[in-house]
Amino acid sequence: MKSNTILSLLIVLFIGNSLFSQRTLNRGNFGNDTTILSDSTNTTGEINVTLSGKTKYTDYKVFSHKRDTTYIDTTLTLQKEYKFNYLRKDLFEFLEFHNQGQTLNNLGYSFNNIYRLPDFGFSAKQASYLDIEDIKYYEVPTPTTEILYRTGLQQGQVLDALFSLNFSKRLNVSLSYKGLRSLGAYRQALVSNGNFRGSFHYRTKENQYEIRGHLTTQDFRHQENGGLTAESLVNFTEDDPNFTTRARLDVNLANSESQFDGNRVYLEHSYKLISSKDSINNKDFSNLKIGHVFTNENKIYEFIQKALTPDFFGNASSSNPKNRKAISKITNNELNIEFNSKYVLGKFKAKTNLTSYSYGYDTILNSNSSISKLRIEGNAISFGADWNAKIKNFQLNADASITPGNGRLSGNYLKGEAVFEKDSIFSVKGTLLISSKSPNFNTLLHQSEYDGYNWQNDFSNVNTRDLGFDFTSKWLNASLNFTNLDNYTYFNEDSKPQQFANQITYLKIKANREFRLGKFGLDNTLMYQNVTSGSSVFRVPEFVTRNTLYYTDYWFKGKPMLVNIGVTFKYFTKYNANAYDPLLAEFRIQNNEQIGFPSFDLFFNAQVRRTRLYFKVDNATSSFSDKNYFSAPNYPYRDLTIRFGLVWNWFI
Repeated sequence: MKSNTILSLLIVLFIGNSLFSQRTLNRGNFGNDTTILSDSTNTTGEINVTLSGKTKYTDYKVFSHKRDTTYIDTTLTLQKEYKFNYLRKDLFEFLEFHNQGQTLNNLGYSFNNIYRLPDFGFSAKQASYLDIEDIKYYEVPTPTTEILYRTGLQQGQVLDALFSLNFSKRLNVSLSYKGLRSLGAYRQALVSNGNFRGSFHYRTKENQYEIRGHLTTQDFRHQENGGLTAESLVNFTEDDPNFTTRARLDVNLANSESQFDGNRVYLEHSYKLISSKDSINNKDFSNLKIGHVFTNENKIYEFIQKALTPDFFGNASSSNPKNRKAISKITNNELNIEFNSKYVLGKFKAKTNLTSYSYGYDTILNSNSSISKLRIEGNAISFGADWNAKIKNFQLNADASITPGNGRLSGNYLKGEAVFEKDSIFSVKGTLLISSKSPNFNTLLHQSEYDGYNWQNDFSNVNTRDLGFDFTSKWLNASLNFTNLDNYTYFNEDSKPQQFANQITYLKIKANREFRLGKFGLDNTLMYQNVTSGSSVFRVPEFVTRNTLYYTDYWFKGKPMLVNIGVTFKYFTKYNANAYDPLLAEFRIQNNEQIGFPSFDLFFNAQVRRTRLYFKVDNATSSFSDKNYFSAPNYPYRDLTIRFGLVWNWFI
């Protein structure tokens, strides 16, 4: 992230707030008690918001890709503490690398929300990638801005800025940019990430025509160090006082970088042929709508070295090609027709997708390889349907598609869910997912100057079956997922892709319970996992726990400040965590080292009006504990690190 980019963005945000003011708000109270509908941890009670005119906090709406509606949230909760990181997600099931924005190792897996099509691959570099489902759309009565700032490691910072305004009640535009530059504590650990997204949505006066879309450009440039050398590992684990400055430790790679770039254009629009105010689905046929969805997405990955390192990656050919980029291009057009009817108990959509795909290289990179083709490409057509129904306290949803043929996109997808909600007391959800799709493209075709990193495979589809249950209430939140995987595709100890010949059976149970006593709270999350078949290639810790003891109260006369002060303990049992391969940007299995350790994080957070302040100490006990904390073999987790940041909302 370049400093002039940040400065230009801030200037645009401030000028936009000045030029496009639509109404004036009483800033005195807005945000102190505003809640978000999906935040089950917020128990502040009644909402007390004072606004001028007719503007209410519920007018500041946020829409997800699936059109779920929440509100811009300016509260301070424990969940906000968990999500105050570069990704702005709860990372309970992940193990971060020492520098923010690098990548994540898995402590658990989720298969209940996988995509219909195979992916590009190089998945370790896509931890920061924003997919279609991650893009938000807004509807705000006045120009609205949100700024997140967070300090980096050693040098650098994170800035995530959002600016949204409505030109009219029916037309909204939002611009966002998240930039990161963080040096890291170890050599060759610099991270420079950028995520730009622009979104809009528009509807006509009678909602007969509606259009929404977004544009994203994302780039991640990382220095790669290959982890610590064998000698440096000894110096680290034995806590040699000469190496408390981590930059003194030697690393395996000194001149390597990886570059991941992606851009996407997404456009979705629909037109109502028959309009009706049928809201209870008691008519034979109503709200007939035709629609079109266009997606064009390009991804590029390149591993860059000034000089080859055969001592680390193995023998290499003498060629030195100029273009080492792996390039993926996917264009998809969906045509659909949607209607309401009492005969289908709700809303039904039939859809057809026409997909064009291309993945590969521009030239042969290794003269010693036996690769016979440069690209995997073709066209595919799929047919599917969506169904949504509301029957008393039950919400039923289904999504199905099939892609016939013998091409790389052939397969099928089915996801169904049933939700029962009893007022606001509790809800129960059951889900079923059945999927058959190709493995990621980089497992099928990969090229490199290094002889051991060239392959051309004809793998079978990966078959996934996931059965899940979720229970949510004021007293307990719990989930259970039972997953079967056939033809599971992984990278072996030699960093080569393979398919597991047998079935993998994976059980995951997670529960959360919070106890409150006056101004104190204890939040507990426990996850149990068991792999009854396939544990030789599918590795997870048996137990993962996170426990947070915290204090919350208003300080000073007039209650101008809400504080959250506490400590978070996290621990996972030892397991053969996957190793990271920087050339592939993938994790591979290994059998030489087990990882599992406890960590303590301290935090002091405060809210003043619409500003949330965060002060955090990561791995607070590292200075006097055993040096056994690793994110992956050869990659130590972060030492004691002090971070500061804030989230600030403006409503002009």
